Amino acid sequence: MEQEKSTLEVIPADKAKITKIWKVTGYLAAATTVEFIIALGTDLSYSIKTSIFILLTIYKAYYIVSEFMHLGHEKRSLINSIVYPCIFIVWLLIALLIQGEAVFQALLGQ
Repeated sequence: MEQEKSTLEVIPADKAKITKIWKVTGYLAAATTVEFIIALGTDLSYSIKTSIFILLTIYKAYYIVSEFMHLGHEKRSLINSIVYPCIFIVWLLIALLIQGEAVFQALLGQ
């Protein structure tokens, strides 16, 4: 019994897509580097550090969702229906962190 030989056709790599993936990876690596620098090398208050981490995490999530989940190429109304509630939640988290730290400092001062 003879086995059939299968042929494999190699399609040339799409250089533009590969470049875009490396570009997004560079942005994500830069944001992560900034997070590490802030976490390990600064004397900022806890709420400011946390606020910066939240904002950088949203920045990284934007690039991941935009490029790898292809949401960046959708209609503006769909993007807005996702982004605006997220902006409100981030604002709420930052406000709660700042107010919580103020209350904590006020309790320590007594």
